[in-house]
Amino acid sequence: MPTPAPVLVYDADCAFCTRCAQWLAARATCRVEPWQSLDLAAVGLTPEQVRTAAWWLPGGTGTDTGTDAGAPRGGARAVAASLRACRGTTLSAAYRAAGVLVDLPPVRPLAALVYRWVAANRYRLPGGTAACRLED
Repeated sequence: MPTPAPVLVYDADCAFCTRCAQWLAARATCRVEPWQSLDLAAVGLTPEQVRTAAWWLPGGTGTDTGTDAGAPRGGARAVAASLRACRGTTLSAAYRAAGVLVDLPPVRPLAALVYRWVAANRYRLPGGTAACRLED
């Protein structure tokens, strides 16, 4: 039986998130799925979690391209894991290196802070719309 591929879960109601997900889908070996099309309980996520952050759901053992197999990751750590899944383009090595860098313990707090700022302001970013705004 084949091992399931890792999945990056994003918010399809947000144009900014959708554009980022499309960028990743063209470069990575993971699946990219909107949370709106998933059975959240089956994947172990809550509506609150997926409304406020992207999530990385690793596949089986060894398919997670360097992250802890079996441990879902949200926010900046999800972005880091998805960057490590990039393959097949001339810049893939650079994307993977960026993913490793973002997930290094000394960088994680800053990456998390930047991610939270981007998530809170995604409606103001290129491609963002009013639908991207998180409720306070």
